Amino acid sequence: MTSSVGRRSCAVISPSGIADKRQLFQKESIKTEKLIITAAICGAEVTKEQNPAVPYTLEEMVREAKSAYDAGAAVIHVHVRWDDGTPTQDRERFRVVMDAIRAACPGVILIPSTGGAVGMTPEERLQPTELMPEMATLDCGTCNFGDDVFQNDMPTLRAFGKRMLENHIKPEYECFEIGHLDTALTLARKGQAPGEPMQFNFVLGVGGCTPATVPNLCYLVSQIPAGSTWTVTGIGRHAFTMAAAIAMGGNVRVGFEDELTLSRGVLAKSNGELVARVVELAKLLGREIATPDEARRILSLK
Repeated sequence: MTSSVGRRSCAVISPSGIADKRQLFQKESIKTEKLIITAAICGAEVTKEQNPAVPYTLEEMVREAKSAYDAGAAVIHVHVRWDDGTPTQDRERFRVVMDAIRAACPGVILIPSTGGAVGMTPEERLQPTELMPEMATLDCGTCNFGDDVFQNDMPTLRAFGKRMLENHIKPEYECFEIGHLDTALTLARKGQAPGEPMQFNFVLGVGGCTPATVPNLCYLVSQIPAGSTWTVTGIGRHAFTMAAAIAMGGNVRVGFEDELTLSRGVLAKSNGELVARVVELAKLLGREIATPDEARRILSLK
């Protein structure tokens, strides 16, 4: 059984907001795989002015990846920066950073971003796929991103899907909006992007996108194909609220890309501190933590 329990995870929520007679978490949701924790260690937007521990340099990236890995993260989601903090999708920068992280974190799963930063061209964004990673992100639609627009039109999505098919890369389908899930499923059904078993990341709470609520998460999970795996990312103050996924049989992403604090007004000193908080929650809920090898099996990477 995969770490997702698909349609059995949540009750169906009626338009009036009242759950049907089924329990919110079915018995099947307890029989889950171990929890895969992903650490998104820097993103493209956050800065040292917001938290001095945000990594820019190669050494800082390795430090933060290792802190997350040592705390229990099996997966590192990788953006890269130049040393002055400017986001880049430069292939060679990705190569150097990813090689160094692999050396420091044996067996870790790396998921490079093909989202890059707002305003980058599709050609720029695709550069990490030239390194033949086992996984990469595939953003599933255009959306508001605060005051910006994150552009992902259908020709772009088909081009990204084609590249991942050609290079045998498993996408992590990034869904910021409910409609993005339908887009991902349509691409896979038409053979324009890799299909089942699929891995989804539901990114909830971005300003202008789907709010980070448990009912929204339940709806998304209820629509994925049987045998899929899924992760949730809660943005900002929603980071640990969305850890409800632990009890639902899903997986969790945290990290400086998504949240810079442990609690109101308390900056996290490292990505490892954020991962350790998820580990604590998982222990309280009786969920074991997946090693990189276990995560690779759960995600059908081997």
